[in-house]
Amino acid sequence: MSAAPPSSSADAPDNSDARARAAAIVARMTIDEKIALVHGLFPPMAKGKTVNELIPSAGHIDGIPRLGVPLIRESDASLGVANQVEQRKGDVATALPSGLATASTFDPAIARAGGAMIGAEARAKRFDVLLAGGVNLTRDPWNGRNFEYLGEDPLLAGTMAGAHISGVQSNHIVSTIKHFALNSQETGRTVVDARIGEAALRESDLLAFQIAIETGRPGSVMCAYNKVNGDWACENAHLLTDILKRDWGYRGWVMSDWGAVHSTAKAANAGLDQESGQELDRAVYFADALKADIVGGRVRMARLDDMVTRYLTGLIETGAYDAPASVAQPIPYAAHADVAERAAEAGIVLLKNDGGMLPLARTAKRVVLIGGRADVGVLSGGGSSQVRSVGGAPVEIPLTSGAAASFARITWHASSPLLAIRAAMPQARVTWIDGRDVAAAAAAAKAADVAIVFATQWTTEAQDVPDLSLPDHQDELIAAVAAAQPKTVAVMETGGPVLMPWLSAVPAVVQAWYPGQRGGTAIANILTGRVNPSGRLPITFPAAAAQAPRPAPVGLNAMTAADAQAAADPAHASDHQLASFPVDYVEGANVGYRWYEKTGAKPLFPFGHGLSYTDFVYRNPVVTGGATLSVSFELVNTGRMAGADVPQMYVTRDGSNVPMRLAAFTRVMLKPGESRRVTLVAEPRILADYDPKLPGWRITGGRYRVALARDANDRTLVSSATVKAATMKP
Repeated sequence: MSAAPPSSSADAPDNSDARARAAAIVARMTIDEKIALVHGLFPPMAKGKTVNELIPSAGHIDGIPRLGVPLIRESDASLGVANQVEQRKGDVATALPSGLATASTFDPAIARAGGAMIGAEARAKRFDVLLAGGVNLTRDPWNGRNFEYLGEDPLLAGTMAGAHISGVQSNHIVSTIKHFALNSQETGRTVVDARIGEAALRESDLLAFQIAIETGRPGSVMCAYNKVNGDWACENAHLLTDILKRDWGYRGWVMSDWGAVHSTAKAANAGLDQESGQELDRAVYFADALKADIVGGRVRMARLDDMVTRYLTGLIETGAYDAPASVAQPIPYAAHADVAERAAEAGIVLLKNDGGMLPLARTAKRVVLIGGRADVGVLSGGGSSQVRSVGGAPVEIPLTSGAAASFARITWHASSPLLAIRAAMPQARVTWIDGRDVAAAAAAAKAADVAIVFATQWTTEAQDVPDLSLPDHQDELIAAVAAAQPKTVAVMETGGPVLMPWLSAVPAVVQAWYPGQRGGTAIANILTGRVNPSGRLPITFPAAAAQAPRPAPVGLNAMTAADAQAAADPAHASDHQLASFPVDYVEGANVGYRWYEKTGAKPLFPFGHGLSYTDFVYRNPVVTGGATLSVSFELVNTGRMAGADVPQMYVTRDGSNVPMRLAAFTRVMLKPGESRRVTLVAEPRILADYDPKLPGWRITGGRYRVALARDANDRTLVSSATVKAATMKP
């Protein structure tokens, strides 16, 4: 049994000749028609422009009717069809839980089902491109956009992203993969210059992209805002041409992020194929300026032809070219809500459960819920991924300041944990108080049989959190409630890891992430035992901020430097994109749990951790080497409840001094007493080191240690086997 995600090939048409077909279409175009296809509008700022059927959304590229080239509409994002600040009045969509919640399932089938669902809604709303596929690894725990992504491990993130992309594109629309590459922060994302060595980059962030591209086959790659090793990501020839197009053989097109273009000739020659959201750039670089550079010989006509050919190839290969989403369709929202609920339930992580505090006892008669707006709904992350969800009007608080103020609101999806828990516990009196008065909250907790504190941390695109503490004195609230009531549960609705100074006093902690539009129901089902928790952390929870490679948000320093530069250069005071702030990724490929192993730091909760209401044992493990490395074992549910387990395989070569790496994983559902023989086979590139001199992947022959584990810290079952030397292409 393997953890490989399903391929999208079964859903895609036979497009083996897609590039040849695209090239033939391009050969019939005038230069002006070609130019028209390599830059796109940002509809909210495109007023007054003459365009066909403009829908308020993220992007629009007109077609060429005489050649049958369809117009293309683009929508955000990975968690549902976004409608930020209600551009389209009354338009709602199904909201998946956050990317970290989906990653916590460790189940590519769930990721694919979520992608297929939101892709179907995008198509039904007449969108042809979904700006999904976020796969940036978590290098800094305070990244405001961590919630959108899939954690810190390249194998997990790449596998889950590939499955999600495959699901989106099963609807014959394009999914992007983003943000290429090293967009590891939000505050300062337009000024940071990410510095990292070639081998380390290939073994970490780029490996996640590579696996996702191989399995998901996205029609487009979106390049990032930041610089990488001195060049802007959207004009970085090494990233876009040498690696993506040459080494990986990528056939689709590279689109820019919105406002991420800085030049014409340099960007085009480096491998950027399309300028997206042109109104957000300092100038429109790929229209008249590109034509002038072609006429002047600074960009070859062959490069323009390749840009357009790649664009059409991506559309043809996904089916978006021949079946454009031109007619609105009805949407089965009830069935789609079930998809979101299943993802939330599978992704909620039971972090702590001392004394079997959970599931909640049926004898509990008085249950008090405290804080988190649990009376009205569940929190959602902000930014371009924001979905106006089905199921009731969301609660929204507009932002008045900050980088995200123009397009983000603090939003709660209308899925009330209070109402859901009442429905699940009809024998109990379930009440809620807001928790603003700590003394009153403690008194209410003391008078109840059980207290459940809902803790929230809102995060958003465009700005990082300043620290890892819960905002608004919530740590004080939880500590006071726990002191008053020994039966206290903390439910965490956060965008990523937070510190928990009260942890020793709270017997049960549930990580609910941002659980999507059925989040209240999912949380209630987990708390009451209707669903057995099975999520596993895709990201390490530090015990202290100082444990991270950088003990403070790098973007805050970057923006301080940008402000200083702007003050010294008033002519560019409003353009922080001219600044450049180098950030040395000292951890290299040792991202997340590997950094903790390398430094010997003990986290609060390790990558891969998660508890269940039942018990699993691993029996008779057998490790086999040779051309591959695998571990086979018997997995047994020894408890009294059906549940899912997530066995994980970590490997390292003896004597290499390299921290163990996740090499394989799977998710297995078992009934009480049921057993199953499971085999995990290591991904070869996890065994290998990237050798720039080859160039390519080199597996050094010798003994490899294998840990069959429940999390990244588990070394209970360790064995070894000999693996043969091998090399692989980049």
